[in-house]
Amino acid sequence: MEPFVKKAEDNKPTLLYLSKWNEEYRHLSVGFTTRLGGMSHGDFTSLNCALHVNDNKDDVVVNRKLVAETIGFSYDSVTCANQVHGDQVGVITNSEIGKGRFSHEDAINSKDALITNEPNVCLISFYADCVPLYLFDPVHSVVGLAHAGWKGTYLEIAEKTIKKMTEIYESKPEHILAAIGPSIGGCCYEVDDHVFKRFENKYNDHYSMHQKEDGKYMLDLKEINRQILIKAGISSTHISTSKYCTGCNTDLFYSHRIEKGSTGRMMSWIGLKRS
Repeated sequence: MEPFVKKAEDNKPTLLYLSKWNEEYRHLSVGFTTRLGGMSHGDFTSLNCALHVNDNKDDVVVNRKLVAETIGFSYDSVTCANQVHGDQVGVITNSEIGKGRFSHEDAINSKDALITNEPNVCLISFYADCVPLYLFDPVHSVVGLAHAGWKGTYLEIAEKTIKKMTEIYESKPEHILAAIGPSIGGCCYEVDDHVFKRFENKYNDHYSMHQKEDGKYMLDLKEINRQILIKAGISSTHISTSKYCTGCNTDLFYSHRIEKGSTGRMMSWIGLKRS
């Protein structure tokens, strides 16, 4: 069963909710946007949530506000980083709340993962094929997001985010829930020999990578990240994986690969709601 459930309402953005987590933990909000229900135009039609893709800034801010309102967060709580396809993890304390919500330049610098135990903070990150990773420790009330393209996957940002949760908040991997969100699948993610060989040498996993008859190479970044999460100590029964492929579903998602770079970005979110 697909863990991310689509919800479309009149005059609201179409969103995907990680339904099991939301239902079991009522103070938690977690999900992923689609490309539907916003104000952007042209290649960015219509719910582009990223400020770094040459879309109209005012339209992007309106889109973000629409999402925040729909999921029940104050826009002042929306917090994001400048993603650089690295492996650095930002720890969000009270002083960083709200960074990047109006300006790409004001976002937390050079971080591809964010974690916090602060209530009423909405962590967000941006995607158009890369893998969104969600982490939640229900014992210590800690949430995290990680952005994993092929570079972040190769650098094992998933494991580094879990280690940072352990270091800062004393989370234990056996308590942590993880989810892998909509992203490009092994059906659509073709890479060159240079990238493929790096993964082949590191993982030697033929379930998540293979060479096609035409000599091209395919990678399944979702599966590689699932294996990294397990290696980091997360139980396989605590990992939910979306079946959505952004490359196969450009009616619902932006895809940098399929749309040849001229496209918007979806947004992952996670946050704890406390009065």
